[in-house]
Amino acid sequence: MMISVWQQFIDGLQHTTWLEFIAVIAGIGSVWFSKKENILVYPVGLVNTVIYIYLSLKGHLFGEASVNLYYTIMSIYGWVLWARKDQAQHHVLQISYSSRREWIQQVLFFLVFYAGIFLALSWLQKAFAPEAIPWADALASASAYTGMWLMTRKKMENWYWWIITNLASIPLYFVKGYVFTSFQFAVLLVLAIAGLISWRKKIKR
Repeated sequence: MMISVWQQFIDGLQHTTWLEFIAVIAGIGSVWFSKKENILVYPVGLVNTVIYIYLSLKGHLFGEASVNLYYTIMSIYGWVLWARKDQAQHHVLQISYSSRREWIQQVLFFLVFYAGIFLALSWLQKAFAPEAIPWADALASASAYTGMWLMTRKKMENWYWWIITNLASIPLYFVKGYVFTSFQFAVLLVLAIAGLISWRKKIKR
């Protein structure tokens, strides 16, 4: 079994396009900058999201395509928020924990998007995309929507949602043949955990 998976991984890497390679490097770089609370997370992330809109549509991962379109829009929005400074030239937006009300809002946000994406993908699967995997695609997509929304506001809980996204995306992209992208999500999972630890240390200071 392990030999078969390893061979599939090697074959996948050999068929990785230069476009996917650039997107993966940009994606890893983006999360690295996010971990450092560096505003470069957004311009670097835009390179990743624009490429993945194309790759996701090509692989019939319509939920992920919608996520990357959302990423693109929210990256511009987050870029503006993170860049804002007060008269003393201090950044206005600071890392913070979600209140109980905000927790309820983000869970409802996730559930609404999950239900909507799942239903849409189920219809697409029956109509013309039998290769689609509605439940996994919807899980990865809805958690990513939630994580990105929280990251633009520097909410600590964004990392929990990114961890869910990465756990769902690793096998999702692997079975679709995007092996290098699957590897990217494995790296992003490690970085998300590191980001959570890093932001906790910053907020304590």
